[in-house]
Amino acid sequence: MLEDKNNDLLKRLRLDDQAALKVIFQEHYPTVYRAIYRIVSDQGIAEDLAQDVFMRFWEKRHKINIQGAIGAYIRRMAVNEALGYIRKHKKYTIEEMADHHSSATTSGEDMYMDNELQAQVNKAIDTLPPKCKTVFMLSRFEELSYKEISQKLDISPKTVENQISKALKTLRTALKTYLSSIVYILSFFLFYN
Repeated sequence: MLEDKNNDLLKRLRLDDQAALKVIFQEHYPTVYRAIYRIVSDQGIAEDLAQDVFMRFWEKRHKINIQGAIGAYIRRMAVNEALGYIRKHKKYTIEEMADHHSSATTSGEDMYMDNELQAQVNKAIDTLPPKCKTVFMLSRFEELSYKEISQKLDISPKTVENQISKALKTLRTALKTYLSSIVYILSFFLFYN
């Protein structure tokens, strides 16, 4: 159901259907805005960057190859847009913070460990049953409420709650060897990726 809608919208986009972009914009703008605002903490900049995300999405419409949900793809674009803005406009502040917090800088080994953990989290998510994975991804990546998920998937809010609990239990079990470092990185992963 959701996949058919995604495919239809992508097909329409590739045919230069601006109405398809409007549908995507109306459905995903709040999530894109929130994702950017969390990073830049400025309403005006977040609004501008959110608009830029949709402009870039339109410009890339003939090249886009989305395997998952459109919302997850656009959310990733939003995070990248915000991080690019931070890198470009806040460079001095970031460097200044790094000087004052040298222990917070990451070495190559730390980056490797982060990437390894990220790979393990992705692998664990991929082991979830399809329905459970869909519910989990809508909750964590698209930031939909249980009620919104239940309406979108035509299931009860209690089923959504049960599926989220099942997903979290499965992830805790699959990732227990990484539990000591996962608290920090998983929170970043769930809210910014």
